[in-house]
Amino acid sequence: MEFLNVILPVLLYIFGIILLIVLIILGIRMIQVLDRVEHLVDDIEHKVNSLDGFFTILDRATDGFALITEHVAQVVTSTISRVFKKKNKEEIDDE
Repeated sequence: MEFLNVILPVLLYIFGIILLIVLIILGIRMIQVLDRVEHLVDDIEHKVNSLDGFFTILDRATDGFALITEHVAQVVTSTISRVFKKKNKEEIDDE
């Protein structure tokens, strides 16, 4: 019984030290991985920011195109409306 009282605490201390060393190594590895991820995210952010100008130009061009097509559609609609109003007036006047 005395043998177990001496050996078990020693084994627990040894396993505790091994566990502590393993956790320290894993912590160091995690820090390295996080540094790599941070570098990758910075690189992606730089590339996305370089495309912001392109997307701004594309957005303005799309807005301009939409404005022009809206104006053309409005002109065509008003012209068609005037034609039908004139026909309706002529039919009413004929009666």
